[in-house]
Amino acid sequence: MAVTSPTEPVYAESLELAVRIERPLTFVLVHGAWGDSSYWNMTAERLRNTGNKVYTPNLPGHGKDPNKAVTHTNYVDAVVNFITERNLNNIVLVGHSFGGTVISKVAERIPSRIRRLVFMDAFVVADGNSAADEIPSQGKALWADLAKKSKDNTIMLPFPIWRETFMNTASLDLAQKVYNTVTPEPAGPLFEKLDLTKFYRLDIPKSYFYLTEDTAVPQGEQYGWHPHMSSCLGLFRLITAKGDHMTPFHTNPTMVAQKLVEAGRD
Repeated sequence: MAVTSPTEPVYAESLELAVRIERPLTFVLVHGAWGDSSYWNMTAERLRNTGNKVYTPNLPGHGKDPNKAVTHTNYVDAVVNFITERNLNNIVLVGHSFGGTVISKVAERIPSRIRRLVFMDAFVVADGNSAADEIPSQGKALWADLAKKSKDNTIMLPFPIWRETFMNTASLDLAQKVYNTVTPEPAGPLFEKLDLTKFYRLDIPKSYFYLTEDTAVPQGEQYGWHPHMSSCLGLFRLITAKGDHMTPFHTNPTMVAQKLVEAGRD
C-alpha cells in the first residue's frame, strides 16, 4: 500500500536537520473518523527514527473494536487515560480531522501535560457545535441519512465520496486499497454538540497544519480547514504542505513527519 514520493529524500534530510537543531519531541497522534491509529504507522516510524517519542492511541469503536455504541466522552477518556497511565508530559498532542475535536476536549482535562496542540486539517468547532454542524447542510443530511439506514447508527462513506474528497490526489488503486481497510464510523460523536468554553480560554500554544489540496470539507472562508477553522484558534502557528486528506500518510510520511516537527517545536 505504501508508495514512496520522489520528495521523500528531501524531507528526510530536513527532518534529520530539524532534530539535530531542536531537541526530540514526544508526540501523541490522534486519528480521525473513518480510520484508526494504523494510518499513523509510517509517519510514526519516521519520527521515531530521528529520536522522537511517538504514541498512537486508538479511539474506541475504531480499528478492531466492534463496539460502535460510543460517545465523544469515550474518545476523550481513552486518550486522557492513555496519556496519564503512561505518565506522559510535555507532549505535542496532534489531532487529524475529527481528532481535532478530541484533542480540544483532552486539553481541557490535562492542560499541564501538553506542550503544544497541533490540528492537522482538523475540526476546530465553535463552542456548542458538533462536527456535523461545521460541514455544509447537504453533507450533514447525508451523514444523518446513512446513519439512519445502518443497523447500528454508523456511517460508511460510499467509495466515490471517499475517493473525491479524502484521497483526491491518489491513484485509483491506492484510494481503493485504503478504502478497503475503512470500517463504518460511529455516528453519535459526529453529531454530539461540545461545550468548549474551557478550551477557548486555554493558553496552550497551538499550530494548524494545512494540506492545501484537502477537500474533505469545502475549501474557503465558510467551511474550509484554513482559514475558516484555523482562525478559530486565535493565535496559532500555520504550517502548510501540498497534499489531500489521507494520501500523504501513505505516499509521503516523511513529509508529514517533518511538518509535524515544524508544528511542534519551539
